[in-house]
Amino acid sequence: MLCLLSVNDADAMPGPHAASYTGRMIRVFRPIPVERLKLLVFDLDGTLIDSAQDLCNSVNAALRESNLGPLPDPTIAGFVGNGAPMLMRRSLALAGNIALDKVNEDLFARAYAFFLQYYREHKLDFTYAYAGVLDALKALHELHDAPGVPVRAMAVLTNKPVRPARGICEGLGLADYFLHIYGGDSFPVKKPDPLGLRSLMEETGAAPEETVMIGDSQVDVETARNARAWSVGCTFGFGPQNLLETPPDVLVSSAAEWTQALTPA
Repeated sequence: MLCLLSVNDADAMPGPHAASYTGRMIRVFRPIPVERLKLLVFDLDGTLIDSAQDLCNSVNAALRESNLGPLPDPTIAGFVGNGAPMLMRRSLALAGNIALDKVNEDLFARAYAFFLQYYREHKLDFTYAYAGVLDALKALHELHDAPGVPVRAMAVLTNKPVRPARGICEGLGLADYFLHIYGGDSFPVKKPDPLGLRSLMEETGAAPEETVMIGDSQVDVETARNARAWSVGCTFGFGPQNLLETPPDVLVSSAAEWTQALTPA
């Protein structure tokens, strides 16, 4: 059974910090005018795909190459979201039991280069699209020709380097749904800086109020806010606890719910 909770329903609850997001549920904190949307922008890791195992394996391979012990997979997965350089830097700091700003730059450069090479070769060993993603993208794409609905574009904006991002989307059959796939090295700055999202708006002619960012972490919500766009949070990704701290406009618990959350009534 699908539950659709509005912000008024939420008033009877303890609030987003204490809410329990279990089962199938769409929770609305601020209604999105979906009939006006022209641009849907998706995060990649933790939103479209579960890439955790390949990222964890690649980080630990780089740590071994650096003569450091491995880290638990859940710990590494918790570092995902701010880009590959920060992922590797945080892992080196923790594995070496030192502060983040004390990581040796030569060590970082070698470890990061090894991580990138290893990940390029192993990015699709265990990575897969979440259940319902392909069906949801197909349904949302079909809204292009729906009567009374503005022509919509879909794009990917991730902090992952763009080459593996595009390779994964192509390998999993996602790429054809997107007008653009931009990565963390496509712009001078990464999310939550709004430059990438604003660039997509300019390229598609979409205003902030006609744009929604869909992602699994606080980084994605902050990116949308910084660009004055709408946000949809996905609790099935890598950082659902961050979405409790920084609630999006709408919260979903599965990719299948994108269709209902973003389709005009």
